[in-house]
Amino acid sequence: MVLPLVRWHSSVQEIPEDQWNIMTRCQETPFYKWRWLNAIEQSGSISTNQGWQSCHLALWKGDKPIAFAPLYLKAHSYGEFIFDQSFAHLADELGLNYYPKLIGMSPFSPAQGYRFFFLPGEDQASLTRLMFQAIDAFAIENRILSCNFLYVDYDWAKEAEKEGCAKWINHNSLWLADGKKDFSEYISSFNANQRRNIKKERKAIQKAGLKVTALSGTQLDLNIMHAMHRFYEQHCSRWGVWGSKYLFEDFFERLLDQQLRDNVVLFSAHRGNPNSPIAMSLCVTDGKKLWGRYWGSHEEIPFLHFEVCYYSPIHWALDNNIHSFDPGAGGSHKLRRGFCLQPQVSVHRWYDERLDLLIRSWLNKVNVLKFNEIKAVNADLPFQIANPSLPSIG
Repeated sequence: MVLPLVRWHSSVQEIPEDQWNIMTRCQETPFYKWRWLNAIEQSGSISTNQGWQSCHLALWKGDKPIAFAPLYLKAHSYGEFIFDQSFAHLADELGLNYYPKLIGMSPFSPAQGYRFFFLPGEDQASLTRLMFQAIDAFAIENRILSCNFLYVDYDWAKEAEKEGCAKWINHNSLWLADGKKDFSEYISSFNANQRRNIKKERKAIQKAGLKVTALSGTQLDLNIMHAMHRFYEQHCSRWGVWGSKYLFEDFFERLLDQQLRDNVVLFSAHRGNPNSPIAMSLCVTDGKKLWGRYWGSHEEIPFLHFEVCYYSPIHWALDNNIHSFDPGAGGSHKLRRGFCLQPQVSVHRWYDERLDLLIRSWLNKVNVLKFNEIKAVNADLPFQIANPSLPSIG
């Protein structure tokens, strides 16, 4: 048997788009589309100057890729939203260089779904083993201390564990339609006190003379995308060095690509013309799920953030048969507005025995605590959950 050729690629453009699309046929998440990742690369939002280096792994048979893994070398831990700075501190205490590290994810996108991708008909188990061997060899040869796969598909996490990866459980917020047919059913699922609060928050937006309109597909143009970038930039700048401003304006322009714009939904808060917003949020959809990403506002209006980032997207989701909405990283206030906690899994490999032993020992304890925390929080939510069970993640 002739083994496939292992190649490392500095851009997704080195892997033919049509072959990429065949291999990602099972992945509905827009964040792993060839054009999405290419937009991030070509816009300059990731580069060596930004502390990111595309380092994609592919297996080739002749002139055809049969498997690939989106990977990046990182010189820092920003833009991941899985906070491993304690690992970096531990490495420093052991006299080790934590950076650069190898990361598997869609940059700046804390959305579940990472996995290795394969051409149909290939032996995925043997290719998975070969890819992990290639990653290990690459890391050891280049003195890379760790390889980290973030926001992974639950089933793929189990395959990665079989190949020696350690599992780390975190959590994200998630709204579930749970059979609700409209926004009134969503409101009625809350207890009386929180139901009053939500109605009060929404009424405040009406009193401010604002309406929120969803824009997508052909409704999007260069001017509205430039406006969204300005909102994003303005909001990030409010937080100074902690602002997480990673994406350049050119990335927002590239979302107008014919194969991406139907995945984009902008929620425009306006006083008459949705193309002249005073606030806006950007969400991403695959037609079944919705993900919240960025927002910003030119005016300080109480509860506007909740309306543009939670209530209007949920209203839109119910109108469009969307069954789940991931509003993005952070924010305990989400839990009082219809979101529950879901476990988020990452898997890791470390190439120093001391570091590996210490972190795995810690994870054995903290994963149990985190899972119990998720269950406890979900048991105390101010609304009814028709399906409160957590996924089986081993």
